[in-house]
Amino acid sequence: MKNYTTLLFDADGTLLDFDACEDDALKETFRYYGYPYNEQIKQAYSAINKELWSAYENGEKTREDVIYSRFGKLFQQLQIDDDGIAFANTYLAALSRGHQVIPDALEVISTLAKSFDLYIVTNGVIQTQYRRLKESKLQSWFQDVFISEEIGYRKPQKEYFTTCFARIKEKDPNKLLLIGDSLASDMQGGFHAGIDTCWFNPKQLSNEHSLPITYEIRQLKELYNIVGGSI
Repeated sequence: MKNYTTLLFDADGTLLDFDACEDDALKETFRYYGYPYNEQIKQAYSAINKELWSAYENGEKTREDVIYSRFGKLFQQLQIDDDGIAFANTYLAALSRGHQVIPDALEVISTLAKSFDLYIVTNGVIQTQYRRLKESKLQSWFQDVFISEEIGYRKPQKEYFTTCFARIKEKDPNKLLLIGDSLASDMQGGFHAGIDTCWFNPKQLSNEHSLPITYEIRQLKELYNIVGGSI
């Protein structure tokens, strides 16, 4: 068992239950504007959103492109006469109020914080992330929060992690462990940065690109089996 001192956690999908937060925000925003909303619309939005965020991670889109074009693309499909920009701002405000957490997240983080330095590494939006982390009661357990919009780079870019590493106390990469749910941004990013990775994979997805991953877990409590010797 490796002697880790520092744990880097992704936020959405790893600690924050983004699916639940997103669904509540979408329902609230569609209701506010008086537009129809159902499972089919949700799935259409999800496909557009996933494609745009993937393009962002690959450096093909800016954060603003993602945020302010996804609803416009959706409205084109739905034949709704709206550019989606005001809608997007209302949605972000609603999303910032959502702070549901992944099962066991608070217990695991509060326990690990007694023995490890904890940091958040996220591609999320400043407007939503700080409020959600604070209201979920997660933020107080972390030494620092690194949001791509503030850093100037994004996961999985090596420069993103280089900037983060310059601001954390531990300088030995062998003592760092990155925990996240995304293969594209978290696992690939950790690999490029030369640190160990732990894939949080509750849905038991396949590692479709055969990325080299150090550990894989389905529940956050399984982290104790990986770093437990130091707790």
